[in-house]
Amino acid sequence: MDPHHIKNEVVLALEDIKARDIEVLDVRHMTTLCDYMIIASADSTRQTRALAHNVEERLREMGATILGTEGNLSGEWILVDLGSVVVHVMQPAVREYYNLSELWGGSWRLPLRVASHG
Repeated sequence: MDPHHIKNEVVLALEDIKARDIEVLDVRHMTTLCDYMIIASADSTRQTRALAHNVEERLREMGATILGTEGNLSGEWILVDLGSVVVHVMQPAVREYYNLSELWGGSWRLPLRVASHG
């Protein structure tokens, strides 16, 4: 399945459940592990779980394979591995502490409108 299409569907799934501060990072130039990393914030453990679940359900319906999900137990940071796209759903304090956007992003951060519609 096309990584670009997966990325767009993930963004739509996150928007459906009102994720905040969605960022799409193009990491192709930094790693061979994945093409895109998507980071989103959630206000509660319940919302992080709901967001991750919605991403998994939407992508399964498309026929995508979910390689793994980690962090459901604590709910502070849930990672959904879709192969070419890795999704991080984080509570704000955890997101600020780990600062994945700067670690992976830099000048390669994609505008959300490109991710949503392109």
